[in-house]
Amino acid sequence: MIDIFSHEFFATLLFVLLAFFLLAGYPVSLTLAGTAIIVGFVGYLVDLFPIVLLNVLPNRIFGLVTNETLIAVPLFIFMGVMLEKSGIAVSLLENMSKMWGEIRGGLVYSILIVGVLMAASTGIVGATVVTMGILSLPLMLKWSYNKKISAGIICASGTLGQIIPPSIVLVLLADIFQGANEQASQITGDLAPTPVSSVDLFAGAIIPGILLVIMYTIWIFFCSIYKPENFPIKKDSTEKVNLKSLFLTILPPVILIVLVLGSILFGVATPTESASLGALGSLIIAVKRGINKDTVKLVCIETLKINSMVFFILFGASLFSLVFRGFGGDLMVENFLTDIPGAKINSLIIVMLTIFVLGFFLDFFQIVFVIVPIVGPSLISMGYDPVWLAIMFAINLQTSFLTPPFGFALFYLRGVAPKEIKTSEIYSGVIPYICIQIFTLFILFKFPEIVTWLPNKL
Repeated sequence: MIDIFSHEFFATLLFVLLAFFLLAGYPVSLTLAGTAIIVGFVGYLVDLFPIVLLNVLPNRIFGLVTNETLIAVPLFIFMGVMLEKSGIAVSLLENMSKMWGEIRGGLVYSILIVGVLMAASTGIVGATVVTMGILSLPLMLKWSYNKKISAGIICASGTLGQIIPPSIVLVLLADIFQGANEQASQITGDLAPTPVSSVDLFAGAIIPGILLVIMYTIWIFFCSIYKPENFPIKKDSTEKVNLKSLFLTILPPVILIVLVLGSILFGVATPTESASLGALGSLIIAVKRGINKDTVKLVCIETLKINSMVFFILFGASLFSLVFRGFGGDLMVENFLTDIPGAKINSLIIVMLTIFVLGFFLDFFQIVFVIVPIVGPSLISMGYDPVWLAIMFAINLQTSFLTPPFGFALFYLRGVAPKEIKTSEIYSGVIPYICIQIFTLFILFKFPEIVTWLPNKL
């Protein structure tokens, strides 16, 4: 029989109530903070929670808002929103579709290329999926492309911004894994742990991101060979691409990507300084494209909304994790993972499966801020490289955008897709790409040097 007046019961109750309120539709940030306050107060009444522990919260929040790494988040958000509103994606898709129209599957390749460029320059999944859904999905239907394939490639390419740097998720994971690494060092007795930075995660994500794009491309290629009827060729195209126009469209975002990533990877600037450079560069590009004051104001408002949402969730998650640790939940998780029979791989598999399943119901912010800080220290103390582990988590989290019923990329596309596209076709269209992401995780597990090689070189 479970003792309801035990630390273990209250630590478990935190997650049960959190899941209940989230599925009921309450806001994430308020749910995180509210659940922690309610359970913490009840725990205090039964003398199981030291209420004085909450005195630490103001210092934790102050540490978050003054964290130099996290300052990069609003700057990268501004850069992404500005490039999205400047119409670069529109120009890229228009020119790419003309260029690849006479190649089997050409429009799908075009969407993938634009998705990669948008991922590396914006990193905002919603903006990419919505933009490409509005622009390319009607065109694919007009050219008689298979509906499942059309929906699948738009959702999958739109989520590449999660793993291809500069990614907001990688910035947040870097900060969380730095804390997890320090906690792990206390467990193992390592007095001088190697720090985990955004630079390490950016460098570690480049090759896996490229690998993911290559496997997407291979999948499209084989599908176009075995089922060519799903990939029609536009033979009667009278519109020819203007190579100069295409070059001038691609060049600005590519230069911006090189400047931002190059300055980070080669140590010229910190991620925050590079984010400032990216924000300024995106504004210059937008001005060159004739953006007006009203659009700049809209970009600033949108940036403020997204940034407020991120930090509000971060504050709520900080309170939640503080109460969870007050009940000894971190020790519960550590003991659970270390007591699992067999090698340490079993602990990793259970954690990865848990994150994958949670992705069906929670968005990546909730998983990053709540789950990762709890399981990260234990896995790192078992000997797993924190950079490698962070990239594995990032790719696993990427699937949360594609897995029904609450995959956000699916919602974004459903909101802009024509009525002839069924929701079931969107869901089934992303299944191959979910499988590819899982296969990528397996490859990175067997060959961890794919992740660790570049950070070690740098």
